[in-house]
Order: sequence, then C-alpha cells, then structure tokens
Amino acid sequence: MTELAKHTWKSKIHEVIYEADTPAGKIFDVILLIIILLSVVLVMLESVAGMQIKYGDYFYISEWIITIFFTIEYILRVISIKKASAYVFSFYGLIDFISTIPLYLSFFIVGTNALLTIRALRLLRVFRILKITRYIGEGNKLTKALKDSRPKILVFLFAVMILSVIAGTLMYIVEGPEHGFNSIPVSVYWCIVTLTTVGFGDIAPVTALGQFIAMIIMVLGYGIIAVPTGIVSAEMAKKEPGALPEHKLHINTQVCHNCGARKHQDSAKYCHNCGNSLHYE
Repeated sequence: MTELAKHTWKSKIHEVIYEADTPAGKIFDVILLIIILLSVVLVMLESVAGMQIKYGDYFYISEWIITIFFTIEYILRVISIKKASAYVFSFYGLIDFISTIPLYLSFFIVGTNALLTIRALRLLRVFRILKITRYIGEGNKLTKALKDSRPKILVFLFAVMILSVIAGTLMYIVEGPEHGFNSIPVSVYWCIVTLTTVGFGDIAPVTALGQFIAMIIMVLGYGIIAVPTGIVSAEMAKKEPGALPEHKLHINTQVCHNCGARKHQDSAKYCHNCGNSLHYE
C-alpha cells in the first residue's frame, strides 16, 4: 500500500467515525446509537433472572457481537488519528475502553462476571453522538452556566449543610433516642431526608415540638430545592458583552485528526488547539 493510499484510507475512516457533518458520518452515528441502546437493554434484561435462564445463550452471543463491533470501532478510532494518545486518554476514549474490556476479562479470568455491568457505561457515549444535532450550542450554554453558577451553588450547599446540622442537633435534643433519634448523625440524616422532601418515614418525630420543627423543615425544603434551579437559570439568561447572536453562532462537529480537539467554528481551517490543518494532509 502506497503512502498516498494509506493516507486516503485513514482520512476516510476519520471522516466517517469522527465527523457528523457528512452523510456517512451521520449514518455511522445513527447505527452506533442504535447499537449502544441495544447493548444497554441487553445488560438490563440479563439482570432479570427469568430472562437470563430462558434467553441467556442469546444474550451472550449478542453481547459478543456488540463487543466485537465496539472493539473494531475503538481500533479504527486509534489508528485514524495521528496522536493516538489524544483519544486513548480522553474521557470518551477511557469510557470506550472500560465499557468494552469486561467481556474479554470474563472470558479469560474466572470470577470477573460482575464487571459485565460496567457495560452500561456505554450509555455515556450517547452524549458524544448527540453532536450531530443542533444541540451543540445549547449544551455549551448549559455547561457554561453550570460552571459560572458553581461558586454560588457551593455556598448554598454549605449553608444547607449547616442548617441540617443545627436542625438535626435540635431534633436530637427534642426527640431523643427513645423516639428513634439515636445520635446527632442519625438526626442530621433525618433532617436532610425531610429537607429534600424525600421522606422515607423510617424515623418520625413524636413530640409536639418535634413535629412543629419538622413542619418548618418541610416548608423550607420546597424553597431550598428551587434555589439551585434559579441560580443556573439566571446564569443561562445572561448574555456576555460582545457575544454573537445565537443564530450567528455555529460550531461544527469537525474533530482534529492530529490532537482530537473539537468545537471548531464553521469557517475554521486550522485546529484551535494544536494549529494543525483540519483537512487531512
């Protein structure tokens, strides 16, 4: 195989596997999405004892077919990018590897069947496939809003923890071990469960004062749940000075074949990370 033919072969694989702007890339992503969902469904069905007894052999064969497909895909992703380590040690590269290897381990090493449940991690790959839609911009906007909201949310959570400790300690004093509040940590646990409106019911106040405090905590819980949502929503509503209108902001799905960087503008000719040409040369 000549160097030019090898180069063309790799560029075509890269275009199909990494890109979603081409017809072939879109078809590949749709097929990949179907196989990922099918794999996760198989993992869930295998956990049902009756299904496993009746269809266990079919599940096993299907899983091997799916695993071989993902193995081939993983190898093609590695060889079609110049810096293989950029993909291998990336978040999705690690997810691809971890979710594929368990079946091989269970075949060669006895007692590793429990690792097969790790295959459900394949569902995380759906987020990568969703790049084929217009949701890229919205996803970036949500990510930025979450990052900008982080300091406020951390302060809020710290305040909630302080409130939980104080209220839990107070309930321990009011109710005591005779009513199930055996210690302050147990009382704090009850307070958090009540504050989040979960209400397991394994511990409940009996005294009038304890019930009054519980009522206040329940009412506070509704307001506390709404606060993080409001913080993130406010950040999402903000517009940065000089930012382009949403209808003019486009980010394509092109992946640099040299370093694996993403999020390039539509008109970009070179990678924003390594400066390499985005066209396979």
